[in-house]
Amino acid sequence: MHELSAAQRKYLHIQKRHRRVVRVSRILILFSFLSVWEFTANTGIIDSFIFSCPSRIVLCFRELMVDGVIFHHIGITLYETIVSFLLVILISILMAVLLWTFRHLSEILDPYMVVLNSLPKSALAPLLIVWLGANRTTIIVAGMSVAIFGSILSLYTSFISVDPEKIKLIYTLHGTKFHALTKVVLPASLPAIINIMKVNIGLCLVGVIIGEFLAARSGLGYLIIYSSQVFKMDHLLMSICLLCLMAMLLYALINALEKWYLTRQHR
Repeated sequence: MHELSAAQRKYLHIQKRHRRVVRVSRILILFSFLSVWEFTANTGIIDSFIFSCPSRIVLCFRELMVDGVIFHHIGITLYETIVSFLLVILISILMAVLLWTFRHLSEILDPYMVVLNSLPKSALAPLLIVWLGANRTTIIVAGMSVAIFGSILSLYTSFISVDPEKIKLIYTLHGTKFHALTKVVLPASLPAIINIMKVNIGLCLVGVIIGEFLAARSGLGYLIIYSSQVFKMDHLLMSICLLCLMAMLLYALINALEKWYLTRQHR
């Protein structure tokens, strides 16, 4: 293995220092925000009953953690989000494959897909309750509805953007459309699929919370609505903070999957 040159070492040092500055800056911004929030609440600059404060949120979480109630709510929301996310990815891939296989069908369905993707999904939630009832299925479908149409359109766009020369080569070698799909289109679209997954995990969480607002008796969305109704602002803000942490962790998992894929590609 050859030794790095002075210019390469300098470049790597600059990049390492840049990443360190970014990480430290993020931590400082977070701690500054929490410190100002705590200070203003304790000194009466803001109403601690309305805005709560970090220390009260931590105490609230500790109380609910002792009872085990909070883990039940987190588990319900996490389960519904993951199920809706996996169903969105599966159905999106199947639908994109169908549209790629039958181009005339894609031309027919395109305006309907665009309209459904543009429709405010919160408007569908009351209708889903009437159709499916106030149950977990409704919440999962609500989570899917936020992401699925945009996911299908994005995947189909990725499929048809694959280099046509590679597909032509498959046909020249007497391959079938199935071979073109499995050997060229799907492998070439893997980066797009992973990027869509990174977007959809957050969208599914949003859809699940919308569903829990209207049709749940448990979950973080239900806890937010219940807390707002009885003016338990500590519970409400704690639930929002937990949703932020959940979204970050789920995104980090998809990001780790992307890094693993890129590492395999460069071997």
